[in-house]
Amino acid sequence: MDVLEIREEVREALAKAKAVVALESTVIAHGLPRPKNIETAHAMEAAVRESGAVPATIGILDGRIVIGINGKEIERLAEASHVVKVSRADLTAVVAAKRTGATTVAGTMIVAAMAGVRTFATGGIGGVHRGGETSMDVSADLTELARTQVAVVCAGAKAILDLPRTLEVLETLGVPVVGFTTKEFPAFYCRESGLALLHSVATPKEAAEIMNLQWGISSGQMGGILFVNPPPSENALPKEEMEIFIEKALTAATKQEIRGKSATPFLLQEVARLSEGKALKANIDLLISNARLAGRISSAYCALK
Repeated sequence: MDVLEIREEVREALAKAKAVVALESTVIAHGLPRPKNIETAHAMEAAVRESGAVPATIGILDGRIVIGINGKEIERLAEASHVVKVSRADLTAVVAAKRTGATTVAGTMIVAAMAGVRTFATGGIGGVHRGGETSMDVSADLTELARTQVAVVCAGAKAILDLPRTLEVLETLGVPVVGFTTKEFPAFYCRESGLALLHSVATPKEAAEIMNLQWGISSGQMGGILFVNPPPSENALPKEEMEIFIEKALTAATKQEIRGKSATPFLLQEVARLSEGKALKANIDLLISNARLAGRISSAYCALK
């Protein structure tokens, strides 16, 4: 059954071995408020193009997995209600039911790999939730990184998570975590986390060389790579300030018994509210910055190939 649709611009770029960057759609449907979600989606695509690559925003429309959704379809995902948040466990059920869904980091990685897209830009990956040692609330993004050959460019893991445990799980799963012009794991809204990185690169070419080796010498045995890019300094927030907002947001989520897939969107919205929009501004800036960097890395990787 043919349920995968690769739009013409993306298909032609892949056929000619040109740079393509996958973009997720959960940030459009669940991650940002209207109309910022639509504006940011278009800005991310523009940033990819400015870097010499073709953007491929991924979503599920009436049961069809679409790679390279257009502007009207972005607006549909941004404005529709009951858009399913699609990770690995949801993908086939949503397609079979001919529903409309927005892909998470894990969901986007799976679809990107199906099409042969090697580079993906997002805001922050999911990880181990605070209290995850007892709740076992751990994002599928981590296991997807271990198994799927896509390089993910992000600003670290979302700051609402348990970052030390998230890094420990990534190490256990064998996922390379590589800083771009940094030797410290960024904390999404914050440039610093206090968590040192063993590996870093200074240029897109160096990042591309890691990708080439990761998938070229392992006979298909190695999974993805995480390139972490600190958020732009002009709107990044201090770690101490963000912790205050996050603790208040976590308390609110506990009181309202919000958990599971609803937890992350709620916490991000609450942090944005408590910070009087500063966290939202930082989030948008880092999304665009990561899209721009992913375009440069994808271009460098295609030049090597």
